[in-house]
Parts: sequence; structure tokens; C-alpha cells
Amino acid sequence: MAAIYSLYIINKSGGLIFYKDYGSAGRMDTNDSLRVASLWHSMHAISQQLSPVLGCFGIELLQADTFDLHCFQSLTGTKFFVVSEPGTQHMEDLLKSIYELYTDYVLKNPFYEMEMPIRCELFDMNLTQAVQKDRVSLFGR
Repeated sequence: MAAIYSLYIINKSGGLIFYKDYGSAGRMDTNDSLRVASLWHSMHAISQQLSPVLGCFGIELLQADTFDLHCFQSLTGTKFFVVSEPGTQHMEDLLKSIYELYTDYVLKNPFYEMEMPIRCELFDMNLTQAVQKDRVSLFGR
């Protein structure tokens, strides 16, 4: 069983710009993944406004019985979130390394237009390696 079910990247206006499924049992179609991204963007924004803590950056971890959702928001408002097995540790480190890959291979790509869907082969290859490396460090497989 995979520790990571799926990865989403959402632009600052709430549009899904990247989605990758890592073998979760209940695969979602495109419309479902768009709905999840839109819902998360809205919940994240509302939580920032309703938080009694000054300087709150929104929800970073949502724990449920069957999954955990870990979120990292960049300074530009781009959100990276991973849906993983309950209790999976060190997802913050993985999200930060995915953000580094995003800055190195997507933002530095002269053909990429900001806020548009990510179609970058080098990003995909390095992302796959980072997720595999994370699985190996977690499970030794």
C-alpha cells in the first residue's frame, strides 16, 4: 500500500494546475479532482479568515479516519497538498522538496505560463524520483 495517495498543486486563484494519482484504491476522474482542489482552496481561505490566531496561514493538516491531507502554501499563494495514509510522517519535508522541484523545473521553464496547467517532463521525472525516495525512506521498499 502506498503512503501517498495523490498530489495536487493549486494556483493562487484556486485552479488545479497539477494532479498526480499514486495508486489510491478509489481513483478519481478529472471532474472529481477539480472539485477536491476547489473545495480545498475555499476551506483553506475560510480557515485563514476565521482563525483567532493572528498571522494564520490556513489549514496545514486535515486528519480523517482513512487519510491525512497535508498542505504547504508558498509565498505566492500556490498550494501543494498531498493526500496520504493516516499517520504518515514527514510530509512537510516532502511538500517542501516538491516546491523546490516546482521552482527549479516549472517556474524556470521559459515555455511555462504562470497559473496554467503544468506540462513539464523534467518536473514529472524528478517528482517521481522524489516520491519514490520518500517511499523508500518511510518503508524501506
